[in-house]
Amino acid sequence: MSSHTDPAHPTAHPVSRRTLLGGAGLVVASAALLSTPAGTAHAATGPTPFTLGVASGDPWPDGVVLWTRLAVDPLALDGLGGMPDQSFRVEYQVATDEGFRKVVRSGAVTTDRTQGYAVHVTLTGLRPGTEYFYRFRALGHLSRVGRTVTAPARGSNPSSLTMTVASCANWEHGYFTAYGHMAAERPDLMVHLGDYYYEIMPYGYPVSSGVPRAHRNGESRTLAQYRARMAQYKTDPHLQDAHAAAPWLVIFDDHEVENNWADETPEIWDPNFLARRAAAFQAYYENMPLRASSVPRGIDMQLYRRIHWGNLATFHLLDTRQYRSDQANLDLVKVVDADARDSRRTITGAAQEAWLREGFETSVARWDLITQQVPFVQYDRSSGPVLWGDMDSWDGYVASRDRVVSAWTTAGVRNPVVLTGDIHEAFASDIKQDFNDLSSESVGVELITTSITSGGDGSDAAAEALAWNPHIKFNNDLRGYLRVDLSAQLLEARFRVVDYVSELGSSVRTRAVFGVGDGEHRLHRIA
Repeated sequence: MSSHTDPAHPTAHPVSRRTLLGGAGLVVASAALLSTPAGTAHAATGPTPFTLGVASGDPWPDGVVLWTRLAVDPLALDGLGGMPDQSFRVEYQVATDEGFRKVVRSGAVTTDRTQGYAVHVTLTGLRPGTEYFYRFRALGHLSRVGRTVTAPARGSNPSSLTMTVASCANWEHGYFTAYGHMAAERPDLMVHLGDYYYEIMPYGYPVSSGVPRAHRNGESRTLAQYRARMAQYKTDPHLQDAHAAAPWLVIFDDHEVENNWADETPEIWDPNFLARRAAAFQAYYENMPLRASSVPRGIDMQLYRRIHWGNLATFHLLDTRQYRSDQANLDLVKVVDADARDSRRTITGAAQEAWLREGFETSVARWDLITQQVPFVQYDRSSGPVLWGDMDSWDGYVASRDRVVSAWTTAGVRNPVVLTGDIHEAFASDIKQDFNDLSSESVGVELITTSITSGGDGSDAAAEALAWNPHIKFNNDLRGYLRVDLSAQLLEARFRVVDYVSELGSSVRTRAVFGVGDGEHRLHRIA
């Protein structure tokens, strides 16, 4: 295992009034202390620098992170967006109305080449449970307007929460139509579970529905390549719409760095892997609306954290990549054997596991959402006597899964729900107390969102393996996303699908609807 740090990160509280970060050099400023109005900038000169859109994320009761990144030439292969080597002043405004007649915060921050020309503004002093609108100005140009929402007050009992959940968007496998439909939902939150972009070489992952658009600039290995690849993805108009529609909660999986990496071990031997990992982390932070606690420090990045939605929901956002043991059986033999069951192996690391257990023990939420990357429930791919599973999922870390389930049952978590991505298919499953006995009690549920594009068009079909996995209630291979509506009494999950991604224009439809009643710990099909 790695010797790098694995800090337990406490429940989030509002940040200090003004923080100037070293390391990556990113400026995070309290809007309450800055008063420069956005309208005082000079007249526009040259092309707009806001080609990569705007975003917000990690809402808490009195604030949120706002993001943009300057790029006049977003596809520049050096990853610097055609920006000159100098610092730039970026102004921002926050209002309670979309026309900005009621501006409640304004200010300015600076950015430069060391930050990839990214901007992160950490706002405090806002009202809880409130809708806001924001925009930026630089070089005389105004950005598009973004919509964001603050979390309800701690201890409050909001009546509802609506969120969309997404994963796995491969540029080459199709168009991001599903992101456009997510934007139209105007949820309170959007949750992205990883594989936001793919590092792979152009045409490196063929699928039967073809490559309607291609990656540029080779496989991402350097900071310049990761920045350029992320910028290519950020130019997608549907992705920009989704970011502008609601605040996001984000975690990475493997393709933000390299396929199936595990802690300091790459999938394929690479003496430069740690430098590659550090570069990928920096580019990821530069392009995501993350708070200052997630600024990378070399090969380390604090990603696991909690977000509270009053007493209705707590999000436990996990990191199952940085601290995991290498995959069992060299990730080649897919048998869930003694190696996969070894209690010394971990997918979370000891510190994160303890942090999660503490979160369960102190939770007062109606719904605890364990928000993570790879399939959690046992999924036997073979009808024979040998359990055949995916070593990159929790089936390859059986003891870790058992400890997490034991932690929430011992703590008496009222409604544990695991939200997952990664597998490019939709699943709805009951979580068993003992997966060695599939007739045992159900102690929670897992909802797996399909991919945005990864895998190509897919098909409206279910896997044959469901016949010998009775705890799995639904499976579908179309692209799309998950919509979840929470109230105190019911979680309702809608599996939203598009019929194709190899061309633009697919409509969206609801393929299935499942409910989980308060305290039931099992799924029931609604539609």
